[in-house]
Amino acid sequence: MQAARDSEIALFEGLRARDPEAYARLYDQLGRRVFGLAYRMLGDRDAAEDAVQDAFLSLWQHADRLDANRGRLAPLMLAVVHHKASDQLRRRAPASFGQTYADDRATTRPALDPADVTARRMERSDLLRAIAVLPREQQQTIALAYFDGQSHSEIALATRAPLGTVKSRLRIALQRLRLILGT
Repeated sequence: MQAARDSEIALFEGLRARDPEAYARLYDQLGRRVFGLAYRMLGDRDAAEDAVQDAFLSLWQHADRLDANRGRLAPLMLAVVHHKASDQLRRRAPASFGQTYADDRATTRPALDPADVTARRMERSDLLRAIAVLPREQQQTIALAYFDGQSHSEIALATRAPLGTVKSRLRIALQRLRLILGT
């Protein structure tokens, strides 16, 4: 276990030094996992590849902020890819709203109420801001459970945390969200 941690610390140091070989090793270790996350979120291969590329570029640009004492690389990369994929989804939303609205008007389905759509967007925005206040581990657990649809066991495997810890993080995160959102 210590050897794996020492290897990860060495990888952190290589990333901080912007060593291309360190980035290649990181991609070899996590590329498939982070691509899988982006693909599940976006449903499009090209968009998922863009999200992964953006995440690695962001890691390169902010390499000076990397600190092995603040956490592990896998959860960090999953969080960065999740953030990049979420950004893509948000950028898509206005265009898809217009298309959905036009499709609804052309069929016999009732049209979307713009007030309802606006209210949902505001609720989503409030929720995203509330999640951002949570500690990183709780943010990640919420994201994996509710945005990616992973089970507690899958989250435990992905984060290398005990199953009981995952369940506790999720319960505590949901309690804090209820307090923050006043629900």
